[in-house]
Amino acid sequence: MLKPENFIYFFTVCGFFIGLVFSLMLEAEPMDFLVYTLEITLFFYLFIHVVIMNFVDVRLAGKKLFDYKQYEEISGYFIHEIQERERRMETLIDPDAQHEPNVVHNMMRSHGNNKKKAA
Repeated sequence: MLKPENFIYFFTVCGFFIGLVFSLMLEAEPMDFLVYTLEITLFFYLFIHVVIMNFVDVRLAGKKLFDYKQYEEISGYFIHEIQERERRMETLIDPDAQHEPNVVHNMMRSHGNNKKKAA
């Protein structure tokens, strides 16, 4: 599957060359030559954005790039590890201190295989 960026690049370059050919066929002055080429390139650039906006499902592409559930599980594991290290450091500093129960730890018991993914 082609990425939407590739369509944008392709049509922008096509627009540039079509504008270039149009300006050459028109035999315009140098300033008109530049203006026509840039206007046609801009038209193709904006046109392909409208086409992509209407026909490409970005939500599907976003799910492939970023797996939210896996991110949450790995983040939960890291939070648990940081809390555990903080608890150990506090125990070394003040052995008589009372510690709060680890909230994330209960969630990570059910997802034990994520420790392997994160480490």
